[in-house]
Amino acid sequence: MRKALLAARRTLPEATRTQWDAAIAQRLLDWCAQENVGELGVYWPLHGEPDLHGAYAQLAARGVQLSLPVVLEKHAPLAFSTWTPGEAMVKDGMGVAVPAQLRLCPAPATLLVPCLGFNEQRFRLGYGGGYYDRTLEHAPRPRTLGVAYGCLKASFASGTYDIALDHIVTEGDLL
Repeated sequence: MRKALLAARRTLPEATRTQWDAAIAQRLLDWCAQENVGELGVYWPLHGEPDLHGAYAQLAARGVQLSLPVVLEKHAPLAFSTWTPGEAMVKDGMGVAVPAQLRLCPAPATLLVPCLGFNEQRFRLGYGGGYYDRTLEHAPRPRTLGVAYGCLKASFASGTYDIALDHIVTEGDLL
């Protein structure tokens, strides 16, 4: 299923992806304002994930403290580094962009979670590493907002260690 969802996301036309990213970004901005979000863990887009950098810059301008996830070791929860849009970035050992100057901080109170796929019960399908699930199983659990394209909604059973997200935002909905 992961391969099929990844292929479906990669075949989206660039114009469609740009339009959908803008819609998701606006829903994110509206939700953060409505929920009075003061700190937010964001993600650097991989493999065609929605690119929300424009929204990140607007959130930072509003005074929202942003952080990016950092993998410090395999089979462990994510760590987080304070991040400001536009700062120097480097690729980590897994090829993910992280701040060149890591400034580790506590897990944010609210966390964006990119989804390769998602189901009606707000469980996400990721790339199979389990990093987000391991992060969410520890208290205090951050409030979560999954991010995905609506066409990636799928039917799948959740696993024992899977944790449902609080909300999922797509270009057309906030679930």
